[in-house]
Amino acid sequence: MEINKIMKYKINNICCIGAGYVGGPTMAVIADKCPNIQIEVVDINKVRIRQWNEDDFEKLPIFEPGLAEIIKRCRGKNLHFSNFVEEKIKKADMVFISVNTPTKKKGLGAGKASDLKWVEACAREVARNAIGHTIVVEKSTLPVRTAEVIKEILNAAQNSSSNESHLCSFDVLSNPEFLAEGTAINDLMYPDRVLIGGENQEAIDSLSEIYSRWVPRNKILETNIWSSELAKLTANAFLAQRISSINSVSALCEATGADVREVARAIGSDNRIGSKFLDSGPGFGGSCFKKDILNLVYLAEYFGLNEVANFWESVVKINSWHQKRISEIIVKKLFGTVANKKLVILGFAFKANTNDTRESAAITICKNLLNEGANLIIHDPKVTASQIENDLNINPIKFLGNENSFLNAKSGIWEYSKYINNLEIFNNAYAIVILTEWDEYRALKWTEIVKRMVPPAWVFDSRSIVNTEEVRDAGLSLWRLGDGFGD
Repeated sequence: MEINKIMKYKINNICCIGAGYVGGPTMAVIADKCPNIQIEVVDINKVRIRQWNEDDFEKLPIFEPGLAEIIKRCRGKNLHFSNFVEEKIKKADMVFISVNTPTKKKGLGAGKASDLKWVEACAREVARNAIGHTIVVEKSTLPVRTAEVIKEILNAAQNSSSNESHLCSFDVLSNPEFLAEGTAINDLMYPDRVLIGGENQEAIDSLSEIYSRWVPRNKILETNIWSSELAKLTANAFLAQRISSINSVSALCEATGADVREVARAIGSDNRIGSKFLDSGPGFGGSCFKKDILNLVYLAEYFGLNEVANFWESVVKINSWHQKRISEIIVKKLFGTVANKKLVILGFAFKANTNDTRESAAITICKNLLNEGANLIIHDPKVTASQIENDLNINPIKFLGNENSFLNAKSGIWEYSKYINNLEIFNNAYAIVILTEWDEYRALKWTEIVKRMVPPAWVFDSRSIVNTEEVRDAGLSLWRLGDGFGD
């Protein structure tokens, strides 16, 4: 049945399905900027919702600078977190779908295509429960033409006689996120652009009106829905390609005597190139880059564009090779073996200012070192021991508070340390490996640390954050990524 549509849909209630890294912060900022809109963030994960409702804001499920302050201001007023999915959809004028879309592990497109089972499940949930006219917004990163799947499910519900008791109609919009973890709140507050793809201008205007409360109109871009979906994949692919490019050059710098930081500064000063994403490191990580590139590869293969697919797949291959290269360098520098040697790993998150470890280079590098028989002690200021255990899929040894706890242990084990200030974790260590650029690692007292280590002791700096003179003057050998003049 047709429902008469007014020229502009007024949005009083928003429901966001998915309380993860995108849904939580995005809805928090919208709530902060639009106090007249009631926002319900729903998720079937009861533990996650309980964490969002914690009185102790240090226990929120996501660490992002500035997020806790917004939650304090808005939660319980116009921002709510619950497991009441059906109930909140019924009240919503607009529903955001912000659920995980991992790479498929089996079946058609395994290893490259996105698994859309949660997106489909959300669409069916909306179809069953929506009342009146509902604008459905794709917030998850999705392959091109996913909106067709969502629209087909919603249209079936709209035309179903079972829904006559609560007449329903739908519009579908694409509104991809462009957030960098660690700066997500700033990215939401001051975005480079907000992209809205759709077919119905009135629906587009309704979402645009929300963002225009704090985003300049000239930064709100409107496209067709397919361009919006592809733009998200392409943006992440381009950024990842820059990281793989500079990391490949870092290997060349080490071989030729150049310095990758000097090379990056020189090419970054070219305004045609720019300086962003030219910092060499242990490889890109996070929830999107690898997944989105592989999705792009799958799409190119699907449409018979094999050369395009090969180009983008090489970006992922370079990233994997680079991580393996770093672990191999560590082994070679430590006289060809790390078996039963204690190595201190500083940083496990894929980047600073986040507790996210998804696709972190630290996972691969640590696994490689463990396979070589190393004994690792791992520190990260925001990543928990349970998360590290889940990522490594290896049980840690129990923390004994004993500097000799590794000496008589079996090879290939790891231990978690919550603290580094007392320097005890460096006792009897052969090397320190810096994998995340946390600020506290920049201020380490190397003259004190070297006294606790086994000589000749090494520092492997994959993030270029240490003062090279201080490290070497302390008597430590230093390898720095992309430094052709390293020890």
